[in-house]
Amino acid sequence: MAREDRIPTSRWARAAKVGRLAATQGAKQAGTRAMNLTRDEQASQDAMARRQAETAKQIVAALGTMKGAAMKLGQVMSFLDVGLVPEEFREEFQAELAKLRDAAPKVSFKDMKKVLEGEYGEPLDRVFESFDPAPIAAASIGQVYRARYEGRDVAVKVQYPGVATAVRSDLQNLGLILRLMKSVAPGLDPKELGAEIRGRVEEELDYELEAQNQRTLARIYRDHPFVVIPDVYTSLSHERVIVSEYVSGRRFEEFKTCPAPERDRIGEMIFRFYFGSMYRHHQFSGDPHPGNCLLLDDGRMAFLDFGLFKRISADVAEYELQTQRLGIEGRGEELIAHLHEGGWLGQPEYYDAASILEQFHDLTGWYTLDAEIELSPEIATDVMIQMSDPRSRWWGKLRHETLPPEHLFGRRLEMLTLAVISQLRASGNWHRVAREWIYGDEPQTELGRQEAEFNAR
Repeated sequence: MAREDRIPTSRWARAAKVGRLAATQGAKQAGTRAMNLTRDEQASQDAMARRQAETAKQIVAALGTMKGAAMKLGQVMSFLDVGLVPEEFREEFQAELAKLRDAAPKVSFKDMKKVLEGEYGEPLDRVFESFDPAPIAAASIGQVYRARYEGRDVAVKVQYPGVATAVRSDLQNLGLILRLMKSVAPGLDPKELGAEIRGRVEEELDYELEAQNQRTLARIYRDHPFVVIPDVYTSLSHERVIVSEYVSGRRFEEFKTCPAPERDRIGEMIFRFYFGSMYRHHQFSGDPHPGNCLLLDDGRMAFLDFGLFKRISADVAEYELQTQRLGIEGRGEELIAHLHEGGWLGQPEYYDAASILEQFHDLTGWYTLDAEIELSPEIATDVMIQMSDPRSRWWGKLRHETLPPEHLFGRRLEMLTLAVISQLRASGNWHRVAREWIYGDEPQTELGRQEAEFNAR
């Protein structure tokens, strides 16, 4: 069935460094769409871009009225971070978004210390041997400090005082933001998605639950050849404080300037961790983010922050893997039926085999097409546009689609993992890696062989 063929869209052809492709029926049928627009169509595009920019500004304004949840909700609804705004409005929008990012609470150590001592019920110097009052990192709902405990360095994440109350209050505004989202992606169900987002954000406020999530992954990945999850100090972790093993290494801004082969290896580690956790272990961090990756001196990658966490059933994972198999194998009619049965397509009569496969490749081609592809921020932005933006060439069909809540955070993981790897401009045959969990194939890379040995043990 497989033969050599061209990448089925101009975008992937530009991205591919090696044009070897195990062609499917969908790849054979897909082609490059003519991009010559009439003046009237161009005017329509321009008007749509202006409407999109206005919607984005309204969303930022709504977030700006919030206290604790503003950037947390912004992170959850990741369309804010992936360049969806038309280029001519992007600088203005980024400036507005930066105001929110810079508006993180500025809390004195005196007040943070009260939170710590309230959780422990005793003075801080009786709990830790030493405690550096200067934070080493800040997040949307807390700060991280370095301390000493039983002769070891530990990382202490402390929740801002009052932030839980503020976030829960802010969640009441979530309906407004989701209604604005619906104008961008009308297939979304604001009520169901709102319930899913509220549930995940509520869980993130509970650091004891985050400690449990982190312990679970630390156990799964203990002694892994290239993934490190810091151990948690259970006795020191409470509802508003979590203490874990301190790890040091190069941060994203440092290692994204590494030579290309090292960036390729880092990209593969990130891809394997996030996608592998979802499809092999059915539990994963819902927050792939450059700030949550740390490259250790021995070449392993430490992953941090497990507050936004999702568990899926084996059935949900298998449904998504079967979706990928049908698309990869070019079984368009079966793909339409499968998506309709799963609640993704309300009116399957709007689709045909050729177009559903072309849409599938537009959205997932970076890891479902058998080619070596160099990922870039431009690719990540284009995929997101095709996924949920009025400028998408699938916009007419997207209006007949929905996103079942149980798949929401999987799509977030997929999009943000692509965004992170794209910032590295890493190259790889991501499809050959993904086939390990899609089809159970033998690994084709050195990292894959190391991971297979680990899994066998």
